[in-house]
Amino acid sequence: MALKQSMNLSQNLVITPQLQQAIKLLQMSRLELESAVHSELEENPILEETHDLKEEDLKRTKEAATEVEGPVENQSNAQDPQKQDEFEWESYFEQNQKPPKDFSSGNEEIMNYENVMTTTQSLHDYLYWQVKMNGFSEHEERAADALLAHIDDDGYIKTPLEQIALEENLPIEDLEDSLTMLQEFDPPGVGARDLKECLIIQAKHLEEDTTDLVNIIKNHIKDLEKRNYEAIAKTMGKDVREIVEICKIIYAMEPKPGRAYHENDTHYVTPDVYVYKVGDDFVVSLNEDGLPRLKISNFYKNMLKGGGANKQETDYIQEKLKSAVWLIKSIHQRQRTIYKVADAIVKRQRDFFEKGAGFLKPMVLRDIASDIGMHESTVSRVTTSKYMHSPQGIYELKYFFNSGISATDGGDALASESVKLKIKDLIAKEDVKNPLSDQKIAEVLKKDGVDIARRTVAKYREMLRILPSSQRKKIY
Repeated sequence: MALKQSMNLSQNLVITPQLQQAIKLLQMSRLELESAVHSELEENPILEETHDLKEEDLKRTKEAATEVEGPVENQSNAQDPQKQDEFEWESYFEQNQKPPKDFSSGNEEIMNYENVMTTTQSLHDYLYWQVKMNGFSEHEERAADALLAHIDDDGYIKTPLEQIALEENLPIEDLEDSLTMLQEFDPPGVGARDLKECLIIQAKHLEEDTTDLVNIIKNHIKDLEKRNYEAIAKTMGKDVREIVEICKIIYAMEPKPGRAYHENDTHYVTPDVYVYKVGDDFVVSLNEDGLPRLKISNFYKNMLKGGGANKQETDYIQEKLKSAVWLIKSIHQRQRTIYKVADAIVKRQRDFFEKGAGFLKPMVLRDIASDIGMHESTVSRVTTSKYMHSPQGIYELKYFFNSGISATDGGDALASESVKLKIKDLIAKEDVKNPLSDQKIAEVLKKDGVDIARRTVAKYREMLRILPSSQRKKIY
């Protein structure tokens, strides 16, 4: 076996750190981008944030880009496999030269701090307070604390008492005694181990004869779920109307006692693009407010030019300078890509912006990727956690991508979101005494020109969180 040398010519696609950074920034949400930029500002002394970009800032950044990358004609295209057109520094300058709104004039709307500074009491805090107020003994309080630690957000104890006793090293008798007292707490039904026990606890809180009520909950929970009043009445030997009135009381109970104490934090969405109707056309505008405006530090640039720095300092400045230039370019490229995708969506979904969600057309990532000359993965990254403000409301860009449902007459397919709206509208208008089954909905939609199977109707109904017809039925 002999050793030999040979030459081999091959091509490889290399994802440079700069391209990795551009891809990472592309899929970030607006808040994530702001956080990443502020983090880079703390680590990179070459980068500076400004409220107003000037001509000299643009000139200095262009010079820095030429120094770290060389002339445009000498740059290798292998550095950016998805390269579109050359970076336009003037475009970057024009988009960012407008200073942010000045709120010192006194004309702005005064913030209502009552809507900002709020405190909410959690379910566990409320239950702990009740334990302290009920004068429990030391052993009872220890057992109650162990039980409260296993209560979930809905108010249930799903962990078996034997397991809690083993984990907390407590006698199971103490846990059972404390559980009985805990189930007397507010909200009614808290501390239950299943739905049946939760409803029975609430029934016992009622100030009336609950014998029949408890009987139905204990022995007829399945018929109660299906609203099969005739079967319950036959078994109990009572009139159907009487059973219906009792069941109404059960339906009014809270199946999740802890729901009222859920933290309902408001999540505010900042649109990345705005769509305006100007005359007969729709215009796309990027939302630049709040995005950091970056420039190259003049101090370090002059230090590099003056030659006063030693080799180690020069290498450090060069490295940070290159990082700063690529960050600025990546942010601008991100904004341009978002604009291209949003503009292509508006052109394809014009009927939606004109008439509403019922006119949404089927569209997949490949359609937009073909329109703007980019890869589907790029479009997927752009549409993740990005929002559009339109005349029809605020929507995530992913909302506009839907599978198509065939039309019975061979015409244009309908978007799945439009079909969901049709199903929701049909159910809203149905006779509650004789609700539409999934098969009946499919037949009605076919008459309207939508070719859809019963199982697809069932899937869309479940996605809309609508109960099946047997559970929507109301006799009286």
